[in-house]
Amino acid sequence: MTFTQLAILPIGLGLLGFIEPCSLGSTLLFVKLLEAQTAAGKLAQTLVFALTRAAFVGALGALAVVVGEAFLGFQRIAWVFLGVVYLLLGALYATGWYRSLALPIGSLFDRMSPLRISALVGVFMGLNIPACAAPLLFALLAASATAGTSGATLGSGFVSLGLFGLALSLPIVVAVWFSPGRRMLDALASWSRRLPGWSGLLLAGLGVWSIWFAATARLQ
Repeated sequence: MTFTQLAILPIGLGLLGFIEPCSLGSTLLFVKLLEAQTAAGKLAQTLVFALTRAAFVGALGALAVVVGEAFLGFQRIAWVFLGVVYLLLGALYATGWYRSLALPIGSLFDRMSPLRISALVGVFMGLNIPACAAPLLFALLAASATAGTSGATLGSGFVSLGLFGLALSLPIVVAVWFSPGRRMLDALASWSRRLPGWSGLLLAGLGVWSIWFAATARLQ
């Protein structure tokens, strides 16, 4: 793979993928985790989230090289899975039932450090590879088909998809780094807290879109 294919294209597509509907849901959920944290805490959690997500997406890139086109079927399943999660969360917020779950979920999170929670969310959100990554996946599959599953090809899969995953979270990292960005994230979290019905409808809509996209997207 050329440098453009290995680094420039993944970063560009990752930044584009940040604003795709299938990425917005993960962004909203992560912003909620940053609520009431200090500036240093927000930065640390965001870096852990971004790096963990990048490493997991990179591992999925290497896996795509090994399993070939079967990975595309796995990605459809991941889109459906996350779509169902968004739908359930949206329904809980829209109906107000989320209040009954807030205490047990909060007590569970209290047993984990914020950095571990961010790492766990990074892995979970790493399952969600936006559609704009399709050119990268096709390039990796083509390279593995012509050169075999060599160490170099596996490494290229990890690096290219890892950079893509890092770029997916880069706007959040930049926002948290500067005080205006932190205030914007705080406002977004406050808005979602004051308007749980609208937040629920948005998450539910993203869930429906994710399931619809998994059923209709042409990946071959």
